[in-house]
Amino acid sequence: MKTFALEPIETASRDELQALQLSRMRASLQHAYDKVPHYKKKFDTHGVHPGDLKVLADLAKFPMTTKADLRETYPFGMFAVPMDQVVRVHASSGTTGKPTVVGYTRNDIDMWADVMARSIRAAGAQPGDKLHVSYGYGLFTGGLGAHYGGERLGLTVIPFGGGQTERQVQLMQDFKPDIIMVTPSYMLAIADEMEKQGIDPRTSSLRIGIFGAEPWTPELRLEIEHRIALDAIDIYGLSEVIGPGVAQECIETKDGLTVWEDHFYPEIVDPETGAVLPDGEFGELVFTSLTKEALPIVRYRTRDLTRLLPGTARTMRRIQKITGRSDDMLIIRGVNLFPSQVEELILKQPKLAPHYQIEVTRPDKLDEITVLVEPKQELAGMSEAERAVEANHLVHAIKTFVGVSARVSVLPLGSIERSLGKARRVVDKRPK
Repeated sequence: MKTFALEPIETASRDELQALQLSRMRASLQHAYDKVPHYKKKFDTHGVHPGDLKVLADLAKFPMTTKADLRETYPFGMFAVPMDQVVRVHASSGTTGKPTVVGYTRNDIDMWADVMARSIRAAGAQPGDKLHVSYGYGLFTGGLGAHYGGERLGLTVIPFGGGQTERQVQLMQDFKPDIIMVTPSYMLAIADEMEKQGIDPRTSSLRIGIFGAEPWTPELRLEIEHRIALDAIDIYGLSEVIGPGVAQECIETKDGLTVWEDHFYPEIVDPETGAVLPDGEFGELVFTSLTKEALPIVRYRTRDLTRLLPGTARTMRRIQKITGRSDDMLIIRGVNLFPSQVEELILKQPKLAPHYQIEVTRPDKLDEITVLVEPKQELAGMSEAERAVEANHLVHAIKTFVGVSARVSVLPLGSIERSLGKARRVVDKRPK
């Protein structure tokens, strides 16, 4: 069986990699300082200059970047090149009404295609494979990122996008793709549709699923692999840094996401203080771009919580699977709660499906949560009394393992909205 060859940088020594990172980081900081007035002002205010970077650890002297910086300079104020060099614009949805806008030069697009091709190869792609892309196309970076990466690798790309689940299943039966790239929650919706059409998902042609764009637990990986009989591989990225392809799990080890450190430099910081933490400690992931032209990003706070680990399948360091964010954490009566904790407990209940939402309300002065969940498809006829028993099991598990009192409603099959992209896990109904 033919396989794709690794790039030399993937197995370079740490010393070689760090020398490359230092050279590229100096150039990127200088580029940001010279070409982006917002960065020049921030650097000057903090009393630092690109020339102050003597070793990689000196990056900690520089100020961090947040979504607020991108919104303050909306739409194109963080671009470091004139618009006649920007060949594409993407944007991510914003909670304040303004999206965060990112731009790409031709070189940026080529680099992105390269790291996406590297990612798909690391997930186990082989020459001749067909890649079904169910990530959304458009301003969202997922669809086009996966598409260009698949083409760069030499795969046959099927650019379906999100939605039309019934037709997706029909074409997957006809075209027989080997790989699918999609959010894990929508993969479950596709599996539901297969069963609805009388197709056993385990008999599909899919060998590999590359899942990202939302946090998902190790338990959900096992659920998907058991239900669909494929290797469920994690991919990570965000539009502000490049899009998908910042880090990728390798199929040989499936032990966390290898960061493509020749292009994206990772740090872990204390979410409260911003202090840099040593490798192995849990905190917030921060990225500095090393090769981007249109939108160099300096110490961008991702809000994703993880830790840095040594390399295994590649020389480059890994990040532990991301299952929570510092900004989707709920504080319920003094207890920190992540949706991923609830998902993990749902997946331990043998009669419940991993379709769920958490409703947050404040009927009086205290916050309350209600977990809405469904039975598994084969138990669709579950009686109201049986659903009440399953709800009580989950109430007990949440109280025992999270420390929060929750209401649970086990709803009839199909009651919870099916996501065509990122699943909406939390519905906040508290008064503004």
